[in-house]
Amino acid sequence: MRMVQAILRPEKLEAVMKNLESAGFIAMTVIEVKGRGEQKGITLEYRGKKMKVDLLPKVKIELVVQDGEVDRVTDIIRSSAKTGKVGDGKIFVIPVEKMMRVRTDEVWT
Repeated sequence: MRMVQAILRPEKLEAVMKNLESAGFIAMTVIEVKGRGEQKGITLEYRGKKMKVDLLPKVKIELVVQDGEVDRVTDIIRSSAKTGKVGDGKIFVIPVEKMMRVRTDEVWT
């Protein structure tokens, strides 16, 4: 099993979730986060003054999938979230040793 973590633009969340659900990937965790990447934040103008916004709002999606489903999931996320501009996000794939369901005590290894 693998955990797929994706850091994305907030405005792309609905499209990513809809396309993942359409493909049968329903269970996920969504977390509001802030971060910066290569763009090192942005400069905004507020009341005539320029101000630097160093940490930008992002969303983090986490889901655990079988090894054979990783490419499918990452392809769905990439195609749904891509704008072609700096700040589109990153996807991380992490090994999962064990997963347990609290309600039923089921264990997957």
